[in-house]
Parts: sequence; structure tokens; C-alpha cells
Amino acid sequence: MRLLLVEDDRRIALPTSHALTDAGHEVQWESDGARGLASAQAGGFDALLLDVMLPGLSGFEVARQLRATGAELPIVFLTARGALCDRVEGLDLGGDAYLVKPFELPELLAVLRAIVRRGAAVRSARIEFAGGQGLLDVASRHLLWQGQPVGLTGREYALLEALVLSRERWFTREELLRRVWGPEFAGEMRVVDVYVSYLRRKLAPEAVQSLRGLGYRAP
Repeated sequence: MRLLLVEDDRRIALPTSHALTDAGHEVQWESDGARGLASAQAGGFDALLLDVMLPGLSGFEVARQLRATGAELPIVFLTARGALCDRVEGLDLGGDAYLVKPFELPELLAVLRAIVRRGAAVRSARIEFAGGQGLLDVASRHLLWQGQPVGLTGREYALLEALVLSRERWFTREELLRRVWGPEFAGEMRVVDVYVSYLRRKLAPEAVQSLRGLGYRAP
């Protein structure tokens, strides 16, 4: 894996980088949040190993800005901030794992292996929904409805994918706004309803279910 390590403490960054390199990974090290964010946005990495307390931008802010652009780069927080509220915030911001320092290298390597397995499963996924009427190919971003291809805009696809990947789970408007439009979106919450109506018009009313007080889901 090609890893981006963003850590300002050389006493942690250097041995971690060397250990990951010895384990067969390629590691690029950045020592502050702004440079880490720029490198992550440039792409080419399989995972981001991110400290929270960084000069410039905090690790939480780096994660927030990355997810706001729709970036799906896996994020593993490596931090001394182990309070429950910090772990919850990190995961809510889009973190895939949260390891508290001092962590053990075998644990970090196990997390990276899990990310590889999960990513391979998602990339190869062809997911049926709506009783088999819909088939979403995550790798190619293609949609079949009743066996026929359906063209979606980027935003329509992102909304449908979010629902289908966690089908039968109810999503509030707030959750869908955060996942699809990003946490910095400042428009009307009702934009979710508008895009759900677009999907129903292109597919069928039953393609996206809604229930007052719960939100939306893909059946």
C-alpha cells in the first residue's frame, strides 16, 4: 500500500514510517495539517494515517475538508486523544479507524489489511436492491433498472450509492447531506427531497422509500 502519514512528532513519525516500510508499504510523511491535506487531495494513496493534534490544520479539520470534497480515501486516526467524545468525532468525520497512542504496530497493520479487504469488496460489489429491480455496479458506477441501463448525474449517483450500500437502513436528511453534499454545504436541507424525487422519476417510486420521522432508505 502507498500510505500518507501526517504526524508532527518525529519521535513517532520516523519509527512508524520505518516499520511500515519494513512491512512492505510505501510511506510519505508530512509534518503539518495543511501539507497533509494538500498531499491527500493530490491523490495516489491507499490510506491516510492522520494525527489529530497537528500544527496548521488539526487532523479533524483535514478529515472534514477531505470528506467535503467527496474523497473516499480511507482515514486511520493515530492520536493520543483517546476520550470517547474524540473517538466518536473522528469516526463521525469519516474516519475508518481510530487508534490511540501508544499503539502497537501489529494492530495498525491489521487495520490496514482490513481496509484493503473492505475496499476490494466494495470495488467488486454488484448490489441488488428494490426486490431485484435495481442492480448497482459500484466499480463501474453503472445502474441497471429492470435490466435496462439508467443514466444518473454525479449527485444522483452519489445519493443512490449512499442508500444502496447501507440498504434497509434509514437515513435522515442531515446524514445524507453530510455524506453526499459534504459537511460544509450551506444550501437548503430540502435539496435531498428534490434529488430523491429525481431518482424516483428515473426509476420508480419504490426505488427509494421514505417514512416520516425516519427519513429515506433503499429497500
